Amino acid sequence: MKMLIAGLIAFAVVAGTSSWAAAQESQEKDIVDTAVEAGKFKTLVAAVKAADVVETLKGEGPFTVFAPTDEAFGKLPKGTVESLLKPENKEKLVAILTYHVVPGKVTAKDVVKLSEAKTVQGSTAKITVKAGKVMIDDANVVKTDIETSNGVIHVIDSVIMPE
Repeated sequence: MKMLIAGLIAFAVVAGTSSWAAAQESQEKDIVDTAVEAGKFKTLVAAVKAADVVETLKGEGPFTVFAPTDEAFGKLPKGTVESLLKPENKEKLVAILTYHVVPGKVTAKDVVKLSEAKTVQGSTAKITVKAGKVMIDDANVVKTDIETSNGVIHVIDSVIMPE
């Protein structure tokens, strides 16, 4: 389960790599460090810390993380994030985070060829491609292929939930 969470941190890498130099720099950083530096994944980083999966996501990998932004977490019903961050809900939080992580490195060109992806959590997420836009479950992929030293991050606009 800890490996699943590693993928989530990779989300953070997505934001802020507009130049080649910035992209090169992010490749030298792991998923967690990339997410922290991006600044758009504060909620995700807090969740990874609360779920105690930081070390896993700093591990060798590779991981593919479908990373929800802070705005994506903001779409959840009021009080959801605060509830999930409580110690008594750690197991549920780990399940949600690991559902955002796929083992291995799956780039955008690979994702568009898939109809589903087996997550670290154990469930399968549905992938659809319509008019050149990719969705995982009900979330839109808004930025792809943020390279890190231990995987790749794809940014999504909603938090996806396992059944």
